[in-house]
Order: sequence, then C-alpha cells, then structure tokens
Amino acid sequence: MGIRRTVERYQVSELPVVAIEPSHGWVHLNLRELWAYRDLLLFLAWRDISVRYKQTLVGSAWAVIQPFFSMIVFSLFFGRLAGIPSDGVPYPIFSYVGLLPWQLFAASLSGVAESVVGNARLLTKVYFPRLIVPMASALPPLLDFGIAFGVLFVMMLYYRIIPTLNVVWLPVFLLLALVTALGVGLSLAALNVKYRDIRYVVPFLVQLWMFASPVVYPGSLLPSSWRAVYGLNPMVGVIEGFRWALLGTQTAPGAIVLVSAVVALGALILALVYFRRVEETFADVV
Repeated sequence: MGIRRTVERYQVSELPVVAIEPSHGWVHLNLRELWAYRDLLLFLAWRDISVRYKQTLVGSAWAVIQPFFSMIVFSLFFGRLAGIPSDGVPYPIFSYVGLLPWQLFAASLSGVAESVVGNARLLTKVYFPRLIVPMASALPPLLDFGIAFGVLFVMMLYYRIIPTLNVVWLPVFLLLALVTALGVGLSLAALNVKYRDIRYVVPFLVQLWMFASPVVYPGSLLPSSWRAVYGLNPMVGVIEGFRWALLGTQTAPGAIVLVSAVVALGALILALVYFRRVEETFADVV
C-alpha cells in the first residue's frame, strides 16, 4: 500500500502545470499554441461537415443546387431581360464563376459569425485557443466549393472555354476570399456573444455585400476613376480574379487585387486584436 501511494504521488508530481492567465496590453496570436491544437481544428471542421449533411434529403447535392439555380435565375432576369453585359462570355457561365467564390465567402462568413455562440458548451467546459472555433468554421464551405467547381468544368466544356495559364492564380484569390470572411466574421463572432441580434444583421449584410460586388454584373461597368475605390471591397478583386483566371476576360484585376488584399489583411489584423482582447469574457457571457 505504501509503495502504491508513493508511485501515485510521484506520477502526479511529474504532471506539467500550465497557468492560464488573461492577456494584458498588446495581445499576441501565440501561433505555437494554435499549431499545437491543429488536431482539434481539423476535428471541429470535420464535425461541422458531418452535421451539415446529416439527415438531409439530397446530401452534398446542395453544394451544386444553390449556385446552379441561382445562375439560372440571374441569367433569366439580369442576362436576358436586363441585358447586362458579361465581358464577351456567355452570361450563364459568367454568373456561375462569380457565384462560386461569393458563396464560399458568404458561407464562411456566416459560419464564423455564429461559431462562438454555437459552441457555447464547449467554451465553458475546457480550455483551448478560442481562435480555433472560428477558424474551424471557415473551412467546411471549401468542400461545397470543390463540388460546385467540378460542375464548372462541365459548363466550360459545354461552352468550349479553355482555362488560360492564369488559372495558377486561383489559390491566391481563394485565400483572399477566406481571409476576408475570417476578418469580418471574427469581429461579428465576438460581437454576437454580447449582442445576440448580430445573427440577424449577418444575412442582411451578406445580401447587400453581394450587390456591391461584381457577381451579376462586370466591374467594367464602373468608370476607371472609380476602380480603386471599388477595390476597397475585397471581394471585387476575388470575383474579377476568378473570371480573369478561368474565362480569360479582359478586365484583369491588376492593382485592384493589391488594394483588396491590403484591406482584407487590415480587417483581419484588427479583428484578431479585438477577438483576443474580449475572448476572456466569452465563458461568462455566452
């Protein structure tokens, strides 16, 4: 009995002790800690994917149904009835290419904004870097994007459109869309903990943002003097970049991408600072 107690006492004394303290002054991201919890990030992302398609009628087909039928509606009303130009490419594929990055952004933004409140029980039971939750919520829409992107290749074959060599830039535009969604979503997620009506603001914000982005119309409709101001919307560079890389449109994003990237990174940095400053109150308020 005495030997057993000695062994147990020795084992307990060897356990590492971690002191969890709130941040003071300028906060830092602590990337080493985020990397240590990378398995949790992937687990939460996979959990969200499983829940999304669990007990659904058509499963992953929703990833195609939404952009495809939106493309049909836009082609009928904006392409045929309103006669909006499409930079020399058929309007159906013009709008579909614009919808792909937009729906990725919109889904990631909505998921990040609801992530903290949606994981309230997890936040109050165990410690882990709180940034893991919104970061994990930004990843599941990538699966829907990949499925819908496969349909795009079928449409390009139908319209006999061959992607240009600029297609190698697609990962850059994809990353810019996720950075924008995470930057805006982090601020909304932190605000949503204290003000629960933020959840009603997000759909309204996404709807307005879509019409402020060149999803159903080309950016070339704007005068050249307004192009730089228009580029303050990061999704302008993303959507025009997608069309330029895949369809070879003449409206190359150019300097707009640089403006959009600077705005997106600035919004992300400010959101990270604000999120880390208020995350210590999440467990008490959520």
